[in-house]
Amino acid sequence: MDEVGAVAGAVYLLAPDGTALEMAVMAGLPRAFAAPWERVGINAPIPVADAARERRLVWVGGEEEMAARYPRIAVVLPYPFALAALPVATDDTVYGAVFVTWPGSHPPELSAWEREHLAAACERLALRLQRVSERGRPFRTEPDILGDQALTGGSNAAEALQLLDRIPEGLCSLDLNGRITFVNPAGAELLGLARRELLGRQLWGALPWLNDPVYEDRYRAALISQQPSSFVALRPPRDWLSFRLHPSTTGISVRVTPARTAGGTGRHAVEPSPTRLVAISHVLSLASGLTEAVGVDDVIEMAGAEFMPAVGCQALVILAAEAGRLSVIGHRGYDDPHIVERFHGMPLSAHTPGAQALVTGVPSFFESRRDLEQVYPARQNTRDGMAAWAYLPLIASGRTVGACVLGYAEPHHFPPDNRAVLTSLVSLIAQALERARLYDAKHRLAHGLQSALMPRSLPDVPGLEHAARYLPATRGMEIGGDFYDLIRGTGTGDSIGIGIGDGPAAVVGDVQGHNVAAAGLMGQVRTAIRAFTAVGQPPGEVMAGTNRLLMDLDADLFVSCVYVRLDLEHHRALVARAGHPHPLLRAPDGSVRVLDVPGGPVLGVDGASRYPATEVPLPPGSVLALYTDGLIELPDTDLEEELADLGAHLADVGAGPLEEVADSLVAHTAQTHERADDVALLLLRLTGTRPASEGTVSGGPAAGSRESRSGRRPA
Repeated sequence: MDEVGAVAGAVYLLAPDGTALEMAVMAGLPRAFAAPWERVGINAPIPVADAARERRLVWVGGEEEMAARYPRIAVVLPYPFALAALPVATDDTVYGAVFVTWPGSHPPELSAWEREHLAAACERLALRLQRVSERGRPFRTEPDILGDQALTGGSNAAEALQLLDRIPEGLCSLDLNGRITFVNPAGAELLGLARRELLGRQLWGALPWLNDPVYEDRYRAALISQQPSSFVALRPPRDWLSFRLHPSTTGISVRVTPARTAGGTGRHAVEPSPTRLVAISHVLSLASGLTEAVGVDDVIEMAGAEFMPAVGCQALVILAAEAGRLSVIGHRGYDDPHIVERFHGMPLSAHTPGAQALVTGVPSFFESRRDLEQVYPARQNTRDGMAAWAYLPLIASGRTVGACVLGYAEPHHFPPDNRAVLTSLVSLIAQALERARLYDAKHRLAHGLQSALMPRSLPDVPGLEHAARYLPATRGMEIGGDFYDLIRGTGTGDSIGIGIGDGPAAVVGDVQGHNVAAAGLMGQVRTAIRAFTAVGQPPGEVMAGTNRLLMDLDADLFVSCVYVRLDLEHHRALVARAGHPHPLLRAPDGSVRVLDVPGGPVLGVDGASRYPATEVPLPPGSVLALYTDGLIELPDTDLEEELADLGAHLADVGAGPLEEVADSLVAHTAQTHERADDVALLLLRLTGTRPASEGTVSGGPAAGSRESRSGRRPA
């Protein structure tokens, strides 16, 4: 720290089970500052966890960067400071991580020399830990280096003390723990206590009217940022005082003067305790994390990654009530699933702590197995490997939605402040759980609707190979209005020509939006296109008729679409577009071109719109690719470049089996991009086989029903 000019730092060691980092020693600042992060999960979104998990240096250059990358730290420590975190590891073993901080005046980048020095120090520490480990000696954490004793007693510079005593302004000095080591007579008079009553005590401990997190925050801000800080406080009954804090690496000099501030009331004093900062931090961190949780699985994952390390428990079970019985909706920390399964299906009337917490809404705490078995004797034969438990009701919107069971591997004391913190934290989990269960229910309903509206299978058409894929967006509810379809014609297409024909038809479309309304309108559009095709309408009229239907429905949603009528015998097609991306055609020689055919506007805008049809030759062995814009419109990319890239990839893989080609095209996009939009893809290949007079419908699943690379079955 001294060599790189850092003002504070800490060493974390990896817990034996590898799931958490535990602070071993802290220097430069009171350890209470880091109390919220004494033990953190290895997957927690904080710099030391990232450094240990990813075995890399993490640099945060200032307050804004901290807020952007690590908001859960920024809400607790919103001060200007820079931070570097590094792994403490050998080639084959991670022992922990180190962080060091600088004042906000540090340059926004870490210098090469600082980087090399810190890396070398961590390597040396890792080698020392390796030697200790090989000798079988345990690692021990250190006490607070700053200690508990204030550095009082004055200075040998008597003249300097006399000078300070004569100054009419209030002056006092605080050590790094906030204890008063010096105060001049004017300062004692302004603060309202004799000097002997102030020396050696924390400023907010000696003065109840300063015992407020707001004022402590200014003290922490000064120490961490190493920049002056100030605040104004009311000394009862009516005297306002101004405090100006000037920090250094050894303590803080405080200037106290009367302040001219009109109005205001005093602040209520509370007992000073580092637990207050810990509780505030845990509540803010968990609340921030749970805002990112969408479904129930996300809430369980967040509870395991953030909540368990924060409260120090080793096991967690989330229970809910379903049809008068307990239901386990998630758990962490139990290796044997049978331990948790005993809760599942248990009647709510059962005399068990979990059922009682859910039914009554009253928490219960058992600091040892003996305490538990005194109240619930039936638990004597039930062993889950834990030695202490907390059964906490999950209450949201004034009703109990579940129960949270915490298990501790060792006997655990639950003092009143600890119980209050646990109750506050699980209330956040309850709110998130209720929201997540509602989301999951809507999600299942929406996917059921979309699944019912999409084709379960595509017809088997002689002379034509096909493969289809649908991938939902990776954001939102993962539903949308993209669709594909393949419609058997009424004949072979012998009479096909511009504007007329009865061969098979293919369509790919995209309804605006990613919600239930989009999925519902998609079903109506698909049905309309099938109906107009069935009565023998040519491609342009199919588009125009569907457009008029959308105008009559007044859906306020637009639809883009590309419609292709195939003449398999004469190896050609008619293509009509409605504001949709141009199809790609791969020739038998491997060349790929964009079918830049004219088209009309998107459906649902103008009832008088016309949609011209263009004849396109389709030699046997050629591949026609119809797709929605989600395959090429990606964030921060050029549309033309993405289309060219897709065409080049189709040229490379298009000669293979069509199912493999479809997989390769959607995987090519998914490899490097998060999908903000749905993707529908339909590939067609003419085989050159003369079609029979009538096709048959295959009883097997369509290509589109295969599992996608996202791991979800397309609707």
